[in-house]
Amino acid sequence: MNKTKLLIASFLTILVAGLGTAVRGGLLLEWGTAFGFTQTELGQITGGGFVGFGLVILVASAFLDRYGYKPFLLGAGVLHVLSVVVAVAATFVYNGSIETDPDFARAGAYFCLFWGVFIFAVANGICEAVINPLVATLYRKEKTHYLNILHAGWPAGLICGSLLGIGLIGRVRWEIVLALYLVPTLIYVLMMVKEKFPTSEAAAAGVKFLDMVKEFAAPMLLFLLVLHVCIGYVELGTDSWIVNIMDTVLGGKGLFILLYTSILMFVLRFFAGPIVHRINPLGLLFVSAVVAAIGLYSLGSLAGAVTVMIAATIYGAGKAFFWPTMLAVVSERFPRGGALTLGAVGGVGMLSAGLLGGPGIGYLQDRHASQDLQANAPGVYEEYKAQGTNSFLFFAPVQGLDGTKAGPVMEKAKDFSITLPPDEQAVRDASFHGGQTALRITAAIPVFMALGFLYLILHFRRAGGYKQIELTSAKET
Repeated sequence: MNKTKLLIASFLTILVAGLGTAVRGGLLLEWGTAFGFTQTELGQITGGGFVGFGLVILVASAFLDRYGYKPFLLGAGVLHVLSVVVAVAATFVYNGSIETDPDFARAGAYFCLFWGVFIFAVANGICEAVINPLVATLYRKEKTHYLNILHAGWPAGLICGSLLGIGLIGRVRWEIVLALYLVPTLIYVLMMVKEKFPTSEAAAAGVKFLDMVKEFAAPMLLFLLVLHVCIGYVELGTDSWIVNIMDTVLGGKGLFILLYTSILMFVLRFFAGPIVHRINPLGLLFVSAVVAAIGLYSLGSLAGAVTVMIAATIYGAGKAFFWPTMLAVVSERFPRGGALTLGAVGGVGMLSAGLLGGPGIGYLQDRHASQDLQANAPGVYEEYKAQGTNSFLFFAPVQGLDGTKAGPVMEKAKDFSITLPPDEQAVRDASFHGGQTALRITAAIPVFMALGFLYLILHFRRAGGYKQIELTSAKET
């Protein structure tokens, strides 16, 4: 068994997820313009991906200790290929029926994109379910450090996807750009085909499945899951929208925000080990939540390119350690839960991003953009509003802006040398207002997280300090 080879292959599976997510974020405006989607509908497409991710983590984690890691990873490779085929079919369905049945064409394109993204997410979820317990087993004494290195694959994928988006989106067909994540997919599959895998930490200690399930009776684990729901909303929900929201501020260069924060995250995750030795994982999570709240609120309040980049630096530093450090805390404090507890953490985070983050931030944009346009230019709103309404949870339905009408305006607004007509300027201003308002509201989530992590820090201080719980192998007892 080659530990380094398994770590690199696992790293590549997360890179694929990040690359596909970044490219998808860069394609949202193109999809909205081409197929007439509202922001809420685009949020549902991206959100569906996270839902698929979350559900499959929960399901796959229950069977990992029984069937082993390799079959799941090879199956994920097949699904990554299938996801491209289904998503690309959107163009053929739309073009084949737009002249005869426009409603069917639009619904068909939505169906293909939603399920293509969903299948992609299922593949990512299988990988996530496998690689977290795999790396935790390979590096039992340094879980926080190596889980952060593993999850540096996510920003690495975002970096690759952002660069591809900057260089290719708008220059080549979107179908080609989307399919490029199949290259690292092939590499990780080939690396793992003949490699031997270890037995999981919980299985080696002889922990039964029912004993893993009993770990969920612990109030602290349930509280950690609630906090990870917040992490999924803030980190992944925002990442899926940040390019679209910041495009107007940076003259069509919104991908640079994602690229920059991803580079920052990639670098910082390699230094999680030394930081944790100083302030422990919970201290790192508390500081991260405070910094992320400041950065996110600033991104929603500033309009200058320089000040936005400063805010992005703060936000990027804040979100860098959330996901892998939370996995490490759960693995260190609840090792008897094995892949099941780690899968639950990843699952609720992804479900949160899909059911709450993506659609929620999209809804907030539609709501505040439409309200702003109605208040300042009611006639323009009547011209640009979508035909139907969209809703989110228990909030009132909202009639957002039609992507086929507002999309070209936002594309034109990226060129600062163009003076927009008054009606188009009103649409641009309303859309920008909706995006920034959504970010400011989202900043409340990391504030809640900071309070939660502070409570845990004080709890462990009263109990004598935070310590890792170690399992003894069944062979040693």
